[in-house]
Amino acid sequence: MIDFDQLDKVIHEKARLSIMTLLAGHDDWSFQDLKSELGMSDGNLITHLRILAGAGFVEEERDDSGSRPRTTYKLTKPGRKAFKEYIDVLEAIVRAAKP
Repeated sequence: MIDFDQLDKVIHEKARLSIMTLLAGHDDWSFQDLKSELGMSDGNLITHLRILAGAGFVEEERDDSGSRPRTTYKLTKPGRKAFKEYIDVLEAIVRAAKP
C-alpha cells in the first residue's frame, strides 16, 4: 500500500512542483527566466520561492556587480533529496496504478 502522506506538501503544490522541476534540471535559474518559463507574476513567484527557501529546499544568490542586479535560485542538497524522494513516491503511485 502506498503511503500518500509521504508526498511532501511543500513540493506538491503545482507552482512549487514546477519550480522544483525546473531547478532540478539545471544548476540555477534567474528570477526572470523562472518567471518567463512559468508564466507567473513577480509576487506569485517570489511567494513560492520564499516557501521553498523557508523549507530549506532552495537558495537565492544575488549578483549586484553588473548594471542590473541578478538574482538566481538553485536547489540545496536537502532540496534535491526531497525532490528525489517526492519523485520516488510518484513513481510508486504510477507503478501501482498500472495493471
